[in-house]
Amino acid sequence: MAMGTSVLSLRMDGELLDRLRHRAAKRGMSVQDHVVRTLIRDGFDERFQSAVKETERFHGAT
Repeated sequence: MAMGTSVLSLRMDGELLDRLRHRAAKRGMSVQDHVVRTLIRDGFDERFQSAVKETERFHGAT
């Protein structure tokens, strides 16, 4: 499957943007890269938790 790019525009207050800039800079990243990686990680966490729950149901764990 080919991956394209799209644009997402966000409106946020200056304080939040400053915090994002600070966190991104600590990791040597752009704000865009930091936000994208955070979203990817969050999506992975949700899928992982779903997989754990499904495995527990399959094996009869409560």
